[in-house]
Amino acid sequence: MPPLDDQAKTTRVPEPRTSPRTHAKALRLGFGGAPGLALSFVLVILLAFSGGLTNEAQALWPFHRIVDRVPLAERASEMLADAIRTRTVNPPGNERALARKLARALDRAGIENRIIATPSPKGGPKRAAVWGRLRGNGDRPALALLSHLDTVPALAPEWSVDPYAGKIWDGFVWGRGALDAKGVTINHLMALIEIARADIELERDIIFLATPDEETGGRVGAGWIVENHPELVEGVGYLLTEGGGIQISRLQGSEQPPIWGVALTEKAPCWLELTARGRGGHSSTPTPDAAVPRLVAALDRIRRVEAPVRVTEEVAKMFAALAPLAADWDRDGFTNLAETLDRDEGFRRRFLGNPAQNAVVRNTVSITVLEGAPKTNIAPSAARAQLDARLLPGEICEDFARALAGVIDDSSIEINEILSFPARASTSDTPLFRAIEEVAGRQDTPGLVVPRMIGGFTDAHWFRELGIVAYGFVPRALAPGEARRVHGLDERVSVETLAQSIRITIDLVRTFDAIEATE
Repeated sequence: MPPLDDQAKTTRVPEPRTSPRTHAKALRLGFGGAPGLALSFVLVILLAFSGGLTNEAQALWPFHRIVDRVPLAERASEMLADAIRTRTVNPPGNERALARKLARALDRAGIENRIIATPSPKGGPKRAAVWGRLRGNGDRPALALLSHLDTVPALAPEWSVDPYAGKIWDGFVWGRGALDAKGVTINHLMALIEIARADIELERDIIFLATPDEETGGRVGAGWIVENHPELVEGVGYLLTEGGGIQISRLQGSEQPPIWGVALTEKAPCWLELTARGRGGHSSTPTPDAAVPRLVAALDRIRRVEAPVRVTEEVAKMFAALAPLAADWDRDGFTNLAETLDRDEGFRRRFLGNPAQNAVVRNTVSITVLEGAPKTNIAPSAARAQLDARLLPGEICEDFARALAGVIDDSSIEINEILSFPARASTSDTPLFRAIEEVAGRQDTPGLVVPRMIGGFTDAHWFRELGIVAYGFVPRALAPGEARRVHGLDERVSVETLAQSIRITIDLVRTFDAIEATE
């Protein structure tokens, strides 16, 4: 196992942290560099015309007398911009530089922290996670705030801005990772720092953990950490990570409440590679047993298969919770989803016609990667395709691959597994879920908390396997269409949304810490 970073160190939280010097030092927290004066000026002007802090901001921000709104927004956006500029595209990841910046920010706040070197596929020393702990009195199980440092690549020529420049423009922080998941990392980091600054006594430890490799399955990230450094999550009973958030109504002026979606489980990934082989040679003389036509025929058969519908318990609960918001003609269907999908053809057609709804009641397959000849006039002897299948909870990748072979019905095509792990679920009957409901209910516009199953995967399953209650939830309110920027073009998050999500995270941590529960 790789050793801990020799430059990492453990810092004990100093006590007390209430002196003017401590607070003055905390005001300078960040990654370094010049402050965003232009952004600060714009925010000050906006506040002046809006009459200062809104009632909503006062309600959400428990420390408004200690830290005012403008510095939080400025510091958070500058830190996120710098994180985006620290490129961590996976592969290869190279998250070590960003981990060190985060550790320095924790150091300046007096928060115990540690950098953990993790394996690199190329054997280099450039991959790492960062861990921090804000100590409580230890009377209750710890809460972990989990995010990841790596990102998927970006097709830079198709973006409106440089995806790795970390540009702050038009009220947004732009760049790959702004939403997935460097924005989550900065949310968690700033929430922890602000709680430390306010010197709040906690009943439980709060753990900060930002890992590498999530975008390729997390085996040398979160998975490796829980196996090789179990001490870092010892005593953790609860965890919050990406996978859910706050959805704003698509209709302007709508009375529909914001949906606070909390992911209790997720579909299981089953990534497969298909290889077709055939006679290679010059493409001017095609043969019936060529590799590419064989592969195309196999993919066409896969594309035409209609997977059976199955409503899991988690999905049934999700749509039952959403039923009051559904159109009149769909309300009963949402309330009794499985039964209505079986008997009502009109409802079934409407429901399955929505791609997002269709994906949570069926196994899905996306054809994502194709590989053939390196040149137009070559008939390759092998052609490959990669499939991203997402399976409903309870289903196994090996069984799915076997069924897929039956659909293809061509014994010459090889099917190999690239990545898979089973789906795990957490219950909603916990004090953490009740804390989310409590915080949602006291917003100026109260939110409706809805348990979810998500079609993507996160690192939450590594921790659910340990018996930790893990929820996908970041209290980040996104306007309609913004979530589509994840893994897509022009990924961004608004400065105000980032700051507000930090405030709500702080409120949630404090509410959960104080909630009466039997644990």
